[in-house]
Amino acid sequence: MTIEPPRRLHALTPAVHAWLPDGHGTWGLANCVLVAGEGTALLVDTPYTADLTRHLMRLSARVLRPGTEITTVVNTHGNGDHSYGNGLFTATGAEVISTDANTEHLCKEPSPAQLAALVAGSDPGTPLGAYVTRHFGRYGDFGVSEAVPPTRTFGGRLDLDVSGVAVELIEVGPAHTVGDLIVHLPTEGVVCAGDVIFCDDHPVHWAGPLDEVHRAVQRVLACDPQVVVPGHGPLMTPADVGVYADYLLQTRDRIHTAHAAGHPLAQAAAEVIAGDTHPHWKLAERLAILTAVEYRALDGDTAPVDLISLVDLAARHTDPVAL
Repeated sequence: MTIEPPRRLHALTPAVHAWLPDGHGTWGLANCVLVAGEGTALLVDTPYTADLTRHLMRLSARVLRPGTEITTVVNTHGNGDHSYGNGLFTATGAEVISTDANTEHLCKEPSPAQLAALVAGSDPGTPLGAYVTRHFGRYGDFGVSEAVPPTRTFGGRLDLDVSGVAVELIEVGPAHTVGDLIVHLPTEGVVCAGDVIFCDDHPVHWAGPLDEVHRAVQRVLACDPQVVVPGHGPLMTPADVGVYADYLLQTRDRIHTAHAAGHPLAQAAAEVIAGDTHPHWKLAERLAILTAVEYRALDGDTAPVDLISLVDLAARHTDPVAL
């Protein structure tokens, strides 16, 4: 499968434009949002590869006023599909803002070079190798030599002004990761939720537990937005977000039932996937990761999370037809 990047940015308001790649059923094609002021602009998240980032930069140049540059990048969290493009913006002098806690997750995320090596060295005869090749091999060269961390961090909340457009950065982690933030544009009626919210695919959450993810989703709704931009997938209404919030609690309850019954992790993951209540969503194997992360919380396991082992768990619960 090849990548077909968006051909245009989607105008949400005169000042806000969304990059919405069609990433249905796969990993890595995250949404980004451009806030275009007069003379300055802010970008929420950067794409996975240098090529995708340059494509976004070209599309952004078409909607920015003459002489306006992206001077600020905000990372909603530290996953590479939301931050590996940072370096192309810091090279032109932009600052990158995220939470203080986000730097903890950056230490656990594979670097672009490590991810490229994992793809190149994967054995397609193993579940993990087949899965990595299917979902990450399609990107080719990840294009940057190292991840570029935030140049400015904060805790709690940070208010910005982009040439008259109010921007509220609100820390909501730990949820998807330890350092999540959402971006509220109050005068525009928009919230950029990052990977606190997924649309049309089963989510993956690395930090959790699901009660904390649900709390972060409720914080999104408390902003009273008209439009929510999830980390992946189509634009959402508050009603859509409410359905997602209910799904999180339903999934939590099923996992807790399995844990209380003493079911081993692998058995519990299989049971949760088999009882999937959203069969029209793809990537059901991610429910295995949600199960593992929830089991960690229930067991009081605070050891560092091995992201690759969690992806391996998902790969082992993937329908072979999907590969």
